[in-house]
Amino acid sequence: MSDDATLTEADISAIRAITDAFSGHMEGDRSGIGSLYTEDAVLMPGGAPAVQGRDAIREFMGGFPPVKKFDLSIDEIDGRGDLAFVRGPFVMTMEPEGAPAPVKMVGKYIEIRQRQADGSWLITRDIFNTDAS
Repeated sequence: MSDDATLTEADISAIRAITDAFSGHMEGDRSGIGSLYTEDAVLMPGGAPAVQGRDAIREFMGGFPPVKKFDLSIDEIDGRGDLAFVRGPFVMTMEPEGAPAPVKMVGKYIEIRQRQADGSWLITRDIFNTDAS
């Protein structure tokens, strides 16, 4: 595929599949979330230092309190060649230990995806932050 080729419907479906898998991992077993990132991925959470590498991202995500509900939407997907970006909002309800009630976080994210040899589109750069309360 040439560097200027636009995304196909198959590319968009594969990108959406990783987004769906991400949501599933956040609400369930977060140990598998690292498989959605490239080996050299960088996660840039709001209010925290950048997290570099698949294993470090898996550890960071595993440190979240239990997640009761995680809704991740896609507002935009675009790209060329083997790179794409995904942008949208998220809503996460966590149940921190000792908290009197669940904690709801509303925010937004943007990801850069890289097409892999198997046709999947793994996350290579990921930034998210919460909206002001």
